Amino acid sequence: MSTITDISYAERARLLRSAPTAPVPENARGPQIPEAGYVIDEIADGVFWLSEGSYQSMFTVTDEGVIAMDAPPTLGNNILRAISRVTTKPVTHVIYSHHHSDHVGAMSIYPAEAPRYAQRFVAERLRLLDDPQRPLATVVFDDSVTIDAGDHSVQMDYPGPNHAEGNSFIHLPNQRVLMFVDVIFPGWVPFSNLSLSAFVPGVIRSHEQALNYDFDSFVGGHVTRPGTPEDVRVQQEYLADLRATAEAALSSVDLATTMSVIDTSNVWAVFRAYLDSAAAATTDAIVPRWKDRLGGADVFTLPNAWAMVESLRLDLNSLGPFATVP
Repeated sequence: MSTITDISYAERARLLRSAPTAPVPENARGPQIPEAGYVIDEIADGVFWLSEGSYQSMFTVTDEGVIAMDAPPTLGNNILRAISRVTTKPVTHVIYSHHHSDHVGAMSIYPAEAPRYAQRFVAERLRLLDDPQRPLATVVFDDSVTIDAGDHSVQMDYPGPNHAEGNSFIHLPNQRVLMFVDVIFPGWVPFSNLSLSAFVPGVIRSHEQALNYDFDSFVGGHVTRPGTPEDVRVQQEYLADLRATAEAALSSVDLATTMSVIDTSNVWAVFRAYLDSAAAATTDAIVPRWKDRLGGADVFTLPNAWAMVESLRLDLNSLGPFATVP
């Protein structure tokens, strides 16, 4: 009799990739990307959103020059081309949202003399990584810092650990724009495993923190379009549903049935069976409720449920049947 181990991991991955996905909701669709390879949109007075269809960055043109925020490698020098389309002013300030290279791996395109702002945890990660494409921060803050440049003010606030330590809000109060990367995905569910976040309770809490800002336009670093406060509220609802459903699933796993087909001498197999069962039950309940509301609900809810289950166990002490010491 064949077993699951008789199927290669590559074949299992191929079967998953070939499975049909739900149609992308209209709410998740963004502008067409022109032949230039990027789209640019003035989302507020002097504030420009830039995207290649998946990654996003932002810059603002002030009386004194350009304040640039992040530099995803998928955009790279197209950021400078986009800036040159709207102004001849130089880049005078550079902001790191956090240290992850998929968002800031092209920061070396900016002038070396421009001050580079980063929260202290981000600055330390940059020092340890020693990546020439991510030059070291020259202005380091702990809680908040504000750039006042002509008619524009940019405030950076660190809300505590979330997607990554140091990942900060970037707020332009006069233009009512908020940027917060890798946490809120307008029109879409979060990327796999809750965007590989370091501290899921901080991610959940950050939605309410975001809504405490005054803003009309939101830039999340992904995916197809800018967002609004309503996008923050919708994802907050998705995460609340995910959390409540996962917590119920943790307590309702039928251990006897789940373990009946497991070699219980293999401890990792026992844990995988339990966690996978809770995540699968969560996903079966969540996807029908969300596949028509948020893009990718059928693609990434399973790994998002798995990450939520783990956070409930490890951060919030929701241990299900393992909660009681014998």
